[in-house]
Amino acid sequence: MDEALRQLRPSGQGAVRGLALPWLIALLLAAPVAVGLAGVALPAFGYLPALGGDRLSLAPFRQLLAEPGLAASVGLSLAAGLLTTLVSVAGVAIFLAAFFGTQAFRAARQGLAPLLAVPHAAAAFGLLFLIAPSGLIFRLAAPVLGLDRPPDLLIVGDPLGLSMMAALIAKEMPFLLLVAFAALPQAEPERRMQLARSLGYGRMAGFLLTVWPTVYRQIRLPIVAVAAFASSVVDVAMILGPSTPAPLAVRLLSWMNDPDLAQRFVASAGALLQLAVTLTVILAWLGLERLALALRRLLSRSGRRFAADGPARRLAALPVALSGLAVIVGLLLLLLWSFAGFWAFPDLAPAELTLRNWQRALASASGPLWTSFVVALSAALLALVLVVLLLEGRRRRFPAARAGEVRLTSTIAGLIYLPLIVPQVAFVFGLQVLILGAGLTPSLPLLVAVHLVFVAPYAALALADPWFALDPRYERVAASLGRGRLTAFTRVRLPLLAAPVMTALAIGFAVSIGQYLPTVLIGGGRLPTITTEAVALAAGGDRRVIGVYALLQTLLPFALFALAALVPALLAGRRRGMRAA
Repeated sequence: MDEALRQLRPSGQGAVRGLALPWLIALLLAAPVAVGLAGVALPAFGYLPALGGDRLSLAPFRQLLAEPGLAASVGLSLAAGLLTTLVSVAGVAIFLAAFFGTQAFRAARQGLAPLLAVPHAAAAFGLLFLIAPSGLIFRLAAPVLGLDRPPDLLIVGDPLGLSMMAALIAKEMPFLLLVAFAALPQAEPERRMQLARSLGYGRMAGFLLTVWPTVYRQIRLPIVAVAAFASSVVDVAMILGPSTPAPLAVRLLSWMNDPDLAQRFVASAGALLQLAVTLTVILAWLGLERLALALRRLLSRSGRRFAADGPARRLAALPVALSGLAVIVGLLLLLLWSFAGFWAFPDLAPAELTLRNWQRALASASGPLWTSFVVALSAALLALVLVVLLLEGRRRRFPAARAGEVRLTSTIAGLIYLPLIVPQVAFVFGLQVLILGAGLTPSLPLLVAVHLVFVAPYAALALADPWFALDPRYERVAASLGRGRLTAFTRVRLPLLAAPVMTALAIGFAVSIGQYLPTVLIGGGRLPTITTEAVALAAGGDRRVIGVYALLQTLLPFALFALAALVPALLAGRRRGMRAA
């Protein structure tokens, strides 16, 4: 196919423009990462004249290594990155293997949007209300165990970070399912499964040996992004993670916000250490890839067909089902707590329901809520425009290509996804240092620009495959009727792609709503959002107020996802006459 595309390339200035636009946009999105890393590298080696660091030195690294519990913090970050990714990828793989083409597969596909709309912090709070010693699970078990008070168990904030990893898995598994669903058509699953069945393989073995390797290659970058995020997460770690010591990224945030400005040098050195930790996680994951490839070859050559996979297929639903159930039940608990009055343990329901919690919280939440909405909508719209320009520039470079033949090059895709692979704390702190050094003050445009860096990759992920898969003959018909490129684009391509375009907008909006670390660092505490306020409430422990804020944080993305489903339906309703009789 690559050779065919090379032959289809246009010549002259049009080709140069078609080549330049995707590269310019990709470099624009990746530039803040490089600038931020530069801004954190110099202070890490003692050079920051504004704070008295006028020469290079290794003193910040010596101070960093002297910090108590540093090895434990690094170990937690490494474990979170690897175990979260391993469980999430394995859960997605076995679910697809067991249920591809079934009713359960279609139900999971339709139910993804509500799960994707839930921000990480809201999911973490919901899980906290579920698994805490005073949570729903122990309330249900209280009559059996004879409990009249919450058990003295360290579940939330456990030293191994298991509850934190559980929340990450519950959120990352739906995301990986989404990208796997998008990649499945390129793997030709029906043909490969039919061939595997003809050779006597069971459903799961046939899928894992023939279809999954191709799907995995398509979703490799998003998987690496999951590993990077899990190894450097801040908001979920602050809600559910251990605190003595905390994961490395959480400790970095405390050093960055320390009143002693000399701690900025230690924080910069720690940011480079976090970058090394994330790179170690990614390298370790690539090593696990090689082990999985060797295992696949061994199983392929063993001659075993694993045809009797009935029990395994039933168990394969557990990881995805449990992750989805944890998020949904957690949201219901947030809703119940937001209206709860007095609720003693081990009662399964509060003694009374009241609106006082909402009345009290809304009075102070209106400002952060408005800031969240404005920033998220602006970042999502800008990201959508940039991604559409990038994809259209790439597509028009091959005007004679057929549907599905054009793809983003690996280099352009790598530049787009770079902000998801490099840990946020490793370069956003550098951006903060440079912004302060330039004399800029926190503002909405600045916050929108930083959110855009993280929103655009997800918008590209959601829109790229549908954009390239649309049959270009629709626009050629419009051209044959005398319509120009712009008219064909706005009257043909965009309406036909209304569903994926709106989905990309909704996903980008949800990603921006969930941004915690960039908002805290770049906003400087002057631009609080509903997410930063919700995470700040975690230290207070008032579940009623937490329930209100976490639900408000979730309702905004839900509204956009509902709009994303409604707009294409309305557009389709105006074109009912085009349906075949």
